[in-house]
Amino acid sequence: MKYNLIIILGPTAAGKTRLATLLAHRFNGEIISADSRQVYKGMDIGTGKDLDDYFVEGNVVPYHLIDVIEPAEEFNLYLFNKLFEEAYNKIISKNKIPFLAGGTGLYLHSVIKGYNLETADFESAAYEELNSLSIEELRAKLKSLNPKLHNTTDLLIKERIIKAIIVSEKEKNTISNEAKKNNPLVIGINLERSEIKKRITERLKLRLQNGMIDEVKKLTEEGTTFEKLDFFGLEYKFIGRYLKGELSYNDMYQKLNSAIHSFAKRQMTWFRKMEREGITIHWINGVDYSSAEKIILEHYR
Repeated sequence: MKYNLIIILGPTAAGKTRLATLLAHRFNGEIISADSRQVYKGMDIGTGKDLDDYFVEGNVVPYHLIDVIEPAEEFNLYLFNKLFEEAYNKIISKNKIPFLAGGTGLYLHSVIKGYNLETADFESAAYEELNSLSIEELRAKLKSLNPKLHNTTDLLIKERIIKAIIVSEKEKNTISNEAKKNNPLVIGINLERSEIKKRITERLKLRLQNGMIDEVKKLTEEGTTFEKLDFFGLEYKFIGRYLKGELSYNDMYQKLNSAIHSFAKRQMTWFRKMEREGITIHWINGVDYSSAEKIILEHYR
């Protein structure tokens, strides 16, 4: 079987980026990020955008889809696929191997299945028609299309709900475009639930100590609204509410910690769903470089 892409996936705090970087360095590759928030400039600590992870033996492994738009701009599934395709073609043109690394299930799924998305979908008369509905009507429509909604932030902002409906309807009517379909070798990082929870809590404490609250405060000072912080979710949502005085520091920490744990669980649900669809994921225990290297040598090469 001929693969054209290597995907490294796993839940948050699993160590995907570092493993993907080490493997890309080993196999002459470059990284494409599949993270829905690391695309935004100035959102570094909260999104876990540790650029030091991309350095190996003093050299940077090239990466794509990080720091590509401003927080005030809109990023969606269509834009991700457009930028992914551009980065993928650029890497292939250099006779290098593209490594897609991240935990945003919808983005990963769209690449594997080759979603047929067009920019007109987000600018059409259908958009205007949906925009005429109330937010309650839109929520009901989205829930009917997607009963097991993965990202609950889709229900908070009207524009986000409309775009989520458009994506859901597109998925329902045209699941994939065979011509665009990728054939990736997928490696998944699997960790015990207790280990993931421990890593998430330790990482959250470290990020709070290292200026994450100041990062969110700076975003608001530069014009990012609290509504947009809710849209970004998790760290930005709860710290935003703390900055508004709606939550005490302790409540913010407890609620955020719990929300990230739930997020990691939902990510794993996504990956299991992909397996049920017939997508093969080669699971490794933790950040096991040797096992991942062996899988690539056996299957990709």
